[in-house]
This record gives sequence, C-alpha cells and structure tokens, in this order.
Amino acid sequence: MSNLPRAGQPSTSRLSTLPSQKPRQLSHLHAQLAQLTANVSDLENLLRMTAVQAESMRGLGGYMGGMFMAASKVLGEETVRGGGSGAGGASGSMEERSGQEGTQGA
Repeated sequence: MSNLPRAGQPSTSRLSTLPSQKPRQLSHLHAQLAQLTANVSDLENLLRMTAVQAESMRGLGGYMGGMFMAASKVLGEETVRGGGSGAGGASGSMEERSGQEGTQGA
C-alpha cells in the first residue's frame, strides 16, 4: 500500500505531464477567449441592428394605427348612412362620395 499515492501528495506521472500540458491549455484558453470576443462583438452588432429595427417597427405601428383609425372612420360613416353592407357595398371614389354627401345634405 505504500506504492499508492496519498491524497496530500501529487503523483509523479501527473507532475511529469503538467509542464507539457500547460502551453497547450493556455493556447486552448486563448483560442476560447478569441472566440468569446468574436461572439460578443457579433452580439453587440446584432443588438444594435435590433434597436434600429425596433424603432422602425414603432414607426410602422404608428402608420398602422393611423390606417386603422381612418378605416374605422370610413366604415363608421358608411354604417351610419346605412348604405353599405360590408366593404363591397359602397361604389365610387372618396371624392365622389364626399360630393354626393354634400348634395344629399342640402
């Protein structure tokens, strides 16, 4: 039992391979650090692009809100007039309809 290494004493085979493994481990860590740096740089660029796209989506949301409000106003006027049964019920352009409303109100 005296040949087995004790818990407090490192084995001689481990000591002989440790100095030769250290440069390999350091180069591996260096490669991993380079990969991590590249990934963080990519993430930073993607976050920057995402921020620009989020601002654009906000603008598109404003446009869509305006379109929905305009559609609601137009469809609401048609419902109040009782003319249209859905989107296909009204014919003619907006100018024609506004001109017809002016003559109907007089």
